[in-house]
Amino acid sequence: MKKGKLIVFSAPSGSGKTTIVRHLLGIDDLNLEFSISATSREKRGEEVDGKDYYFLSSKEFKNKIKNDAFLEWEEVYRDNFYGTLKTEVERIWSHGKHVIFDIDVSGGLRIKRKFPSETLAVFVKPPSIDELKIRLKKRKTESADKINMRIAKASAELATAPLFDVIIENDNLDKALKEAETLVSEFINS
Repeated sequence: MKKGKLIVFSAPSGSGKTTIVRHLLGIDDLNLEFSISATSREKRGEEVDGKDYYFLSSKEFKNKIKNDAFLEWEEVYRDNFYGTLKTEVERIWSHGKHVIFDIDVSGGLRIKRKFPSETLAVFVKPPSIDELKIRLKKRKTESADKINMRIAKASAELATAPLFDVIIENDNLDKALKEAETLVSEFINS
């Protein structure tokens, strides 16, 4: 099986990484396919198993960890696991496509360490912590406690930005989208 490239987008929640990844997926010339992460958290709103995430019970997730089924995984919050199944990357490569990830900072850096030359690791930086809080509140998907927990985590995540290949500051969405397009296109064609 021919291996494609791996494009990782990581950022604190609310930075805009998902918006950027969705934009890139809409550009046919990039030949990207989204890596669906596995999680042990509950579905939110209209999320669909196998489309938004592979939803697993905590027990199923731990069994897959034991069986070395993950490329990377992390317990993001207590008993709240996220990870990338090896079979997911293999599935995308078997279609002759490049894999694009929208994953947390630790997972992104683990993939970069495992596949240093095949991976472009991009950190999406919000303009400020205050703006991040505003964006998370506008989502109306989480409690105030959850938002505060995400904001507290964001400071630690922002400190990892220099470990990524590139930092895109998302203070202007159009500019961030163009920058991401150029970076990914150049990386895939290098």
